[in-house]
Amino acid sequence: MNDEQTLHYTRVDSTVEGGSHFVEAEIALAEKTLAAGVPAMSVGGMPSAAGVSFLRSAGFDSAPHPAPARQWVVLLRGVLAVTTSDGEERRFGPGDLLFVTDTEGAGHTTVAVGAPPFEALFIPAGG
Repeated sequence: MNDEQTLHYTRVDSTVEGGSHFVEAEIALAEKTLAAGVPAMSVGGMPSAAGVSFLRSAGFDSAPHPAPARQWVVLLRGVLAVTTSDGEERRFGPGDLLFVTDTEGAGHTTVAVGAPPFEALFIPAGG
């Protein structure tokens, strides 16, 4: 698929062993006109449920934990270092999408990197 028509994101999934790991995934984008008089834009669906939350924190250094819910994390400000239970660490910054689905098991750790504040949107995905 044309990279301009694909939005890449990272998902944190549970493993069958009760741990977590990263999975690369993508959302297909299609050109759509959303309103009369507005140029067509690339649009893709992100499964979600009600209850989007804005989060601002002066710091973030978590113990290992599973995600409280299947949710999208949209980084707005700051950088997060996320480490899955298999030991892999990845960093996510403004504009990155992370889909956390590891709601059971050992989970992952999250640490804010750099100068605060850290800001993100949390979008519940349901199911």
